[in-house]
Amino acid sequence: MLYAGLDLSRKRLDVHVLREDGTTALVTAISPDGDAMRSLVRRVAAEGEPVRATIESMNGARFIHDRLEFLGWEVLIADAQRVRGLAPLAAKTDKIDARVLAELTRRALVPEIWLPTPEVRAERERARFRLHLVRHRTALKNRIHAILIAFGRACPMSDLFGVAGRELLDSLALPEPWQTNLVESLALVDDLTARIDALELELRRLGAEHPSMRLLMTVPGVGWVLAYTIASEIGDIDRFASPKKLAGYTGLCPLVRQSGGKDRRGPLAKNGPTYLRWALIEAATHAARDPRYRERYERTKQRLGRQRGAKVARVDLARQLAEAIWHVLTKNEPFHPAGPAMGLVA
Repeated sequence: MLYAGLDLSRKRLDVHVLREDGTTALVTAISPDGDAMRSLVRRVAAEGEPVRATIESMNGARFIHDRLEFLGWEVLIADAQRVRGLAPLAAKTDKIDARVLAELTRRALVPEIWLPTPEVRAERERARFRLHLVRHRTALKNRIHAILIAFGRACPMSDLFGVAGRELLDSLALPEPWQTNLVESLALVDDLTARIDALELELRRLGAEHPSMRLLMTVPGVGWVLAYTIASEIGDIDRFASPKKLAGYTGLCPLVRQSGGKDRRGPLAKNGPTYLRWALIEAATHAARDPRYRERYERTKQRLGRQRGAKVARVDLARQLAEAIWHVLTKNEPFHPAGPAMGLVA
């Protein structure tokens, strides 16, 4: 068998191919497009051996993976951070990175990550694009609030963008260019709202047929938008052997540094999907008011004080929700809180 390391940059793909005995079969750089990859596969086919290749996870890596697998290679996607931990380098270039990936592949040391199916990727893209638009709309609304504050115009209502708030904004006569900026920002808010509403209709239609949506919406704090996001970001629940594995995948667990008798806990690892962490934190914010989780949330919040108690309590609750989601999806049962393990006796 041949072992290939692939290092992708914006305009080229560095390739290093090793034989079974560790000698080099090919070193080259190609354009990361379909024609160039077909030529690469034909060149390597002259060796007469099957090929296992590795590419680091990054934007564009999935296209390389899909195209080379279609052409007959076996392609692994490696966790970029863990690769650097396995092979720290004094000098780092694209050629060296490709050589390192080829060697890790030959030695079966690739820290491989799970690659979602095209269907799961499409689900993720829909949910992520909706959130992308929502964040743009929020930024525009914050800018409008900032304009009012700059000119000493207090906002007397809770929703500046409701009926009463729009009447207030229409009655303002600000100097230029702030008045024009206000009008244009409102037009962009309305346009984004229309696009977000259209996306939500599509998500509702697709989510009605999703096998996990009904179960996830029984979890406290999880509505249909968060359920769709969580389902798409988790993908196949069977790849997590335990609830703690899923909680670790979310990146909501603290870093642990142990040496000898010392055990230090650092900040959150944040090594999982960003959008999954966002969805779980949003769900925890709502679940903190649920009777089944309120006591735990308030106890953690009070124990850690006003400065950081609420934030840590939300993260702790988000981890609890992740573990509950594992049980819900693995057992294919609606959420129900666990009772006490043993009753108290007098």
